[in-house]
Amino acid sequence: MPSKYQAKLLFCFLDSSLPLRRCLPSWTLFLAVCAVGIGGTFQYGYNVSIINAPTGHIHKFLNETWSSRYQMELNPSLLTLLWSVIASIFSLGGLCGAHIGGSIAIRLGRKGALLVNNFIAILASILMGISFPTGLFELLMVGRFLIGVNTGVGICVQPLYIGEIAPKHLRGAMAMGSSIFLTGGILTGQIIGLRELLGGEKYWPFLLSSSCFPALAQLFFLPWFPESPRYLLIDRGDEKKCTKALKRFHGPLHYQEEMEDIQRECFALNGEKPKKPWQLFGDRSVQWQLITVIVMTMGQQLSGINAIYFYASYIFKQAGIPAEKIPYVTLGTGACECLTALTCGLLIDYMGRRLLIIGGYTLMSFWCIVLTFSLTYQELYPWVPYLSMASIFAFILSFGLGPGGITNTLTAELFTQSSRPAAYMIGGSVSWLSFFTIGMLFPFIVVCIHVSIIYTIFSQLTHTKNKSFLEIKQEFQHLNFRGRIKEKEAELCERRQLCNEC
Repeated sequence: MPSKYQAKLLFCFLDSSLPLRRCLPSWTLFLAVCAVGIGGTFQYGYNVSIINAPTGHIHKFLNETWSSRYQMELNPSLLTLLWSVIASIFSLGGLCGAHIGGSIAIRLGRKGALLVNNFIAILASILMGISFPTGLFELLMVGRFLIGVNTGVGICVQPLYIGEIAPKHLRGAMAMGSSIFLTGGILTGQIIGLRELLGGEKYWPFLLSSSCFPALAQLFFLPWFPESPRYLLIDRGDEKKCTKALKRFHGPLHYQEEMEDIQRECFALNGEKPKKPWQLFGDRSVQWQLITVIVMTMGQQLSGINAIYFYASYIFKQAGIPAEKIPYVTLGTGACECLTALTCGLLIDYMGRRLLIIGGYTLMSFWCIVLTFSLTYQELYPWVPYLSMASIFAFILSFGLGPGGITNTLTAELFTQSSRPAAYMIGGSVSWLSFFTIGMLFPFIVVCIHVSIIYTIFSQLTHTKNKSFLEIKQEFQHLNFRGRIKEKEAELCERRQLCNEC
């Protein structure tokens, strides 16, 4: 088979019934996902990852700065407090970014919001880069907060843009681009953070300020791509630009189907303005969608993946791996998650969301139990530490296969245009709050307390494969209607009982 078709066949996503032209309508669509990903979720994964490498060097910087400034040694408890602020203020910035991301996407457009967001990343990189030569660790805190704001906005707006430009039959696979770039950012940060590269004592300021490069890349590439067609027609009422954007994304011969789908949604909304987050909580028509997104987002953060990453180094040490080699073995965890994100992208539209979510959480629960027993009895047999190490990789593979990627695609699929930005703001806020809570309470969390199995119940609500946004909305409205019927039936039964008693 000619090599020029191999990349196209990769995007068929194991569905041979689809014609090749439908599998990848145009290269513009694929390149647009790359352009938004490099400055979106890639930044989140990258900045979560790179802060681990220079921990010791930042401690030394804080001690030296405090001594030169106040002519006294820094108290160990105060050192811990300052480091905790530097590490955790990132999640507070992300929470702020999630709160403003939806509003910026409505006011400036999806593409405009991402472009403006890059200037925040550049400013944050400059502040973190000059913190060491100026001897001001406060700049490091401000920079970490601003890069958190940048990633909070990016995680909110990037999936919104991708979900709106994707054709219906590829929406799940393209939405997985967010997870692919996130895991790619984690892996890239682990590689760049090696002591042979920028993880050494002399280069850690350059490591933290390297976040400007993905931002500069997006500022250069993203302007070449159109704005979201759904935003242009539904929010701006510009049918001419919408048609032009659809032709670029889906080709001049095959854009009509997507245009009709957008027009149907526009007609159904009937000029409805974008909703605010607090309005969604009072809207019973999106009650189950909102519950699904909140619970699945919390489940993703509370599933135990953070504990697994934390204990990975300890488990690798118990398996007999030399301490100086552990950072290289840790790269395998990032590579595993990146690999499973790619695999999930190939399978999501073939197997469906529900099966992958349930299967992923089930496998995670199993490997968590195996890991718990292997850690408990690792002194009994020499092969048990290797079982623990295998369980680490298997757990990460199971997480990336379903919960790690699919959770991020649900918000775009479960809500219509008027509710989608607000839903992303709510989902992002829940995610960042969960992330911050775990960071603060992690010493009290043990791996064996695994809560992910609870959330598989709610995955029954998320069967969205090959359905339009209106069809998904109608299914949830039917679910809400059935709930109201049950309430009425219960009310009638109570009245009958009262009548009988009378």
